[in-house]
Amino acid sequence: MNIDKFKHQHLEILGGIAALRTLVQTGIKEHAADISQHIIGMSGMVKLHLAVEDNLLYPALESSGNSSLATMSKRYRDEMNGISGGYLEFASKWNSARLLEEQPEVFREEANRVLKILYERMKKEDREFYPAIEASTVRA
Repeated sequence: MNIDKFKHQHLEILGGIAALRTLVQTGIKEHAADISQHIIGMSGMVKLHLAVEDNLLYPALESSGNSSLATMSKRYRDEMNGISGGYLEFASKWNSARLLEEQPEVFREEANRVLKILYERMKKEDREFYPAIEASTVRA
């Protein structure tokens, strides 16, 4: 299975996290409009990635006949439900410059927590899940 597109999306999302971190470090209140717009843009990338995983990757792996990959896929899908829900809630809450200006430290705390979880998940997929998929002969 060719998963280059998934890897590329990870790079885009990780780049978005890094860019958001830079904006935050230069001042949440001062860059509230840019931060909110960045969150909106990054959310589009995350939603697209999640949709392709849910509609293509996980079903292909779970119906592949490879019990090891099917089990791994189900576990990753189940774990991702909580992670994606947390991220989407965060993104819908903080896509407003006004709220960022009013509650910069609450945003910083939530961003650190939610984005760390998302970052660590993607790195785990890059390190464990994607290599297992590439080593298989599963076709999507």
